[in-house]
Amino acid sequence: MAKMKSGDVASDRAVDELREIEVTLDFTPNADASVLYRQGNTMILACATVAPSLPRWFPRDATRGWVHAEYSLLPGSTDSRFRRERNGAKGRTQEIERLVARALRGAIDLEELGPIAITVDCDVLNADGGTRCASITAANIALRLAIRRLIRNGKCLPADLRLSPEQIRNGKEPPRLSAEQAAEHELAVLRWDLAAISVGLIDGEVYTDLDYILDSNADVDMNVVMTSNGKYVEVQGTGEEFTYTRDELDALLDAATAGIEKLNEIQASILDGVE
Repeated sequence: MAKMKSGDVASDRAVDELREIEVTLDFTPNADASVLYRQGNTMILACATVAPSLPRWFPRDATRGWVHAEYSLLPGSTDSRFRRERNGAKGRTQEIERLVARALRGAIDLEELGPIAITVDCDVLNADGGTRCASITAANIALRLAIRRLIRNGKCLPADLRLSPEQIRNGKEPPRLSAEQAAEHELAVLRWDLAAISVGLIDGEVYTDLDYILDSNADVDMNVVMTSNGKYVEVQGTGEEFTYTRDELDALLDAATAGIEKLNEIQASILDGVE
């Protein structure tokens, strides 16, 4: 274990060991899908909500949907009270929620989703490092569960089965998909799961899933977002008054890939058979 520059006690986890993860589905009943996600001491409440209509800037005859995300640190989530951003999201908050939204849109097929708008709200209940990465992973779970329910309720259908506006006005009932058809369409909409993890370089050694202490002592820290088929959505890497080599970059990406594979296994086990 590297010596921590801040003097804090370092984690007793192995360098490639993830923090303990706990997930509670449908934590709040009002959202179409909600997830209370805990990764170590970082806790995220992710709620997916279906909007009554597409954004106003969409064309009237749009056949594709939209996914938006918002992110917020709650006042009690940090060691000193975080002031509410009452006049709109500020720089860091905007940057993170754009990242979350980009990541989700990178994994979903908006044409297969159809003319549906979904907002995923990620509220940080407690922050102990990696909040943006935990938010992305939690948001993916909430989004998949919301899509699964939209399909089950006949609101998200393959293009050739969708009702026209006139049919909807006339009260025509949407077709119901069989369990096999529903599973097939879910994979068409959201073919791959999405997860994110932070990795860092401390005294030349690569660490996976940085908590606050590790993050604050990292010479290099990196946030990596990937789909479950091994494709990158986004990589954010920064040397903190430090530089790093191509070999070190490759080592960081290898550690992130291994960590995200574990996250994807956890997501799949959590959602298996859930309606």
